[in-house]
Amino acid sequence: MNICLIYGGRSGEHEISLISASSVARGFSKKDNITLIGIAKDGKWYLQDKSEYERICNDEKATFTITADESKLVNIIPGGKKNSFCVAGKALDIDVVFPALHGTYGEDGTIQGLFEMADIPYVGCSHISSAITMDKEKTKMLWQSAGLPVVPYVCMKRCVMLDSVVYDAFIEEAEKELGGYPLFVKPCSAGSSNGASKANSRKELCFALMEAFQWDDKVLIEKSINAREVECSVTGNSVTYPADSETEEVIAYIPGEIAPSHTFYDFDAKYNDPNGAKLLIPADLSENDLEKIRKTAVAAYKVLDATGLSRVDFFIDRDSKAVYLNEINTMPGFTPISMFPKMCHAAGLHFEELIALLIDEAIGRYNAKNSLSTSR
Repeated sequence: MNICLIYGGRSGEHEISLISASSVARGFSKKDNITLIGIAKDGKWYLQDKSEYERICNDEKATFTITADESKLVNIIPGGKKNSFCVAGKALDIDVVFPALHGTYGEDGTIQGLFEMADIPYVGCSHISSAITMDKEKTKMLWQSAGLPVVPYVCMKRCVMLDSVVYDAFIEEAEKELGGYPLFVKPCSAGSSNGASKANSRKELCFALMEAFQWDDKVLIEKSINAREVECSVTGNSVTYPADSETEEVIAYIPGEIAPSHTFYDFDAKYNDPNGAKLLIPADLSENDLEKIRKTAVAAYKVLDATGLSRVDFFIDRDSKAVYLNEINTMPGFTPISMFPKMCHAAGLHFEELIALLIDEAIGRYNAKNSLSTSR
């Protein structure tokens, strides 16, 4: 099979993508033909040399780099199917794309829409589901409409920041509605906790909002909960999977728990500090509670018409024991310390099998969609 691995990108998670892609690359079958495309921080796509793949496979600690060779710029032909990607006028032969991309322009529906226009199979959620799940406010609204529990929140848009009178009234109302401090602030559509912070006073809230608005035009302010952080990996096609298809069946794996050593599980704890958090798999919960997490994860996944893979994140209130959905990540990290593959592995799905499953699901979903009528 001809697989195209795409990594890098324009988001603030560019470097995380390089690490994730390196892990994914080592999980491919040696029988497959791998094409590498690196997206530079300015958004240009470059075909990478075959030797880069060999370097990564021969060194478990190595991380992809992107060589910006202008003679290897990638062009895209809409409707080109397996020959959609071209370099110097020559088509690349690609059966399926694995976009190991995080954050903006990676898992927000933009590149998924491009794959749809190119008419080529790709791993992960559809362009619609990717766009919805990238927006934390819209995700919470859909979960609430389905009766699923979410942490109380308010959403501030940039226009509120631009009017001091409206801003002051909004802050007062938010404090009242959410029960006072501390509060959590996070951009609606940024990943890896970029721009997220905890505010213990109105002054800190103002600084937190300014930081968050560096990343997005909408910001969530959430009620602070004395919470345990639990996550659950989910795979499958929630829209069209056949009843007899193990590849496309929606499955939730063994939930894991994050015990951060930082104030909360921020960017540093996730990626920079090797002791930033303890990862407990399974989570320290009863069998009944683990099953409740799995069932809720599947329900949350299905409400959003998710496909391919996602990591569904929860908060469990230490005081009331209430379970809340926090957010969903449709292209979770594949780094050596990432929870998504670790939770799958704990359930018996080893890394190479996971990668193969995601590729098979992508092709199955593409074939199902291709059977639909688009004109008369």
